[in-house]
Amino acid sequence: MTKIVLALSLFLAASAAHAASCVADADGRKLAGAARTSFLTKCENDAKAACDKTATDQKLAGAAKTSFTNKCVTDAVGTSATAGATPTDGTTSCKATAADKKLAGAALTSFMTKCESDAKAACDKTATDRKLAGAAKTSFTNKCVSDALGN
Repeated sequence: MTKIVLALSLFLAASAAHAASCVADADGRKLAGAARTSFLTKCENDAKAACDKTATDQKLAGAAKTSFTNKCVTDAVGTSATAGATPTDGTTSCKATAADKKLAGAALTSFMTKCESDAKAACDKTATDRKLAGAAKTSFTNKCVSDALGN
């Protein structure tokens, strides 16, 4: 049992260091926009795969596996690696981000369309993770997207 705890501790420490190095590497490479989002998304997906494998190795199932995997990914990445791409965490809205970037015309339209699409996907995933259905899911998703857009 001690070996399992030690192995898990080493894995989580390595995962956290790996995730931090992804962000630092992205900063070091001066990645921005879609390239940064793609790079950090891949890093987060790699963390999810590693955490899922660890959960499977520990023979976790159902809610325990989901809870473990979510916590492991959060610990490994810190927060969502793509949080800057789609502001659904309540810190800033799509409109505020567009204003900060001083977007106008086609660039603004493109950014807002992508941001809304990303927000819908993220909010829908959150609703599914919370096991919402029917009117509750629709209401949650609409409010979540509205908040993300800054409406």
